[in-house]
Amino acid sequence: MSVDNLKIALQYAMPKHGLSRLVGKLAAGKGGPLTTFAIKRFIKAYGIDMSQAKIQDPKEFATFNDFFTRELVDGARPINPDENEICYPVDGAISQQGDIINDQLIQAKGFNYSLETLLGGKAETAAPFRGGKFSTIYLAPKDYHRIHMPIAGTLREMIFVPGDLFSVNPLTAQNVPNLFARNERVVAIFDTAIGPMAMVLVGATIVASIETVWAGTIAPSKEKQVTTWTYPSEGEGVIHLAKGEEMGRFKLGSTTVCCFPANTIEFTEDAGPETVTRLGDTYANVTTSE
Repeated sequence: MSVDNLKIALQYAMPKHGLSRLVGKLAAGKGGPLTTFAIKRFIKAYGIDMSQAKIQDPKEFATFNDFFTRELVDGARPINPDENEICYPVDGAISQQGDIINDQLIQAKGFNYSLETLLGGKAETAAPFRGGKFSTIYLAPKDYHRIHMPIAGTLREMIFVPGDLFSVNPLTAQNVPNLFARNERVVAIFDTAIGPMAMVLVGATIVASIETVWAGTIAPSKEKQVTTWTYPSEGEGVIHLAKGEEMGRFKLGSTTVCCFPANTIEFTEDAGPETVTRLGDTYANVTTSE
C-alpha cells in the first residue's frame, strides 16, 4: 500500500467527529504560554506572513482560534468595487471551477458530485444553478480564514447539512467520492443583482467550527438532519452584505464552493487546480443582470 493510500484509509477509519471536536475545544482554550508556543510553532511550520495581520505578536492572542481567524491590516486585500466583476471570496487555491452540467460539479479528475446534494437535497434550491458556473477554493492552514462576499447580496436562506468530516486537501479530493457533498457544511443562498448565488462553507477534519456573521457558530451542531433558516428580503431583520464584506469564517481551515446561475458570469481565465487566489481579486465578469 502506498503512503497516499494509507492516508486515505486512515481517514475512513479514524473517529473524525470526535477528533475534530476535541481539537476544537483545545483551540478555543486559553492556554497562556502553551497557546503562544503552539502559535509560534504553527507560524514557523507553515511560513505565515504575520506582517499582514492586525495583531502580529503571538503572545497577544488569547486562544489558537483567535490567531487562526486573525484579522488583516486595513488595505491588505483591496476589493475591486466594480459591480460588473466578481471577486474571489477567500485566500486559497482553486480546486476546480467551471460549468455546472445538469446536476454535476467536478470534484477532481474522474470524480463528479451532485449539485442538489451539495445544497441540501432540495431540487428547488438547486434549480437556479443548473447550467451555471461553480468555483471551489481550498484554504490551506497558512491562509487567511475569513470568507467575504464576491458580490453584494441579500441573504435569503441558510442551510446546515450534517455529514462526515473528511479532510478536504487535494489528495482527499482526488480519492474520496462525493467529498464536498458528504462533509458537514453550511449553505448560504443570497439574492444578488445577477440572480441567486450559493456560498457553501464545507467542514473538514479538525475544523472546529463554521461561523457566519449573522448567526455566529453554525457547526458543529447536534442536529442530525438538514436544518433551514429563511430571512426577509426587506424591512426588519434583512441581512444585506456589501461586496467584499465578511460573511463567515472557518476555525482550522476548509473549502468554499460558490455557485452562480446560467448565463450570468464568465471566468476571466481558465484557472486550473492549484491556481492561487487572493481575496478581492477579480476572477469573473458579469455577462448579464436581472
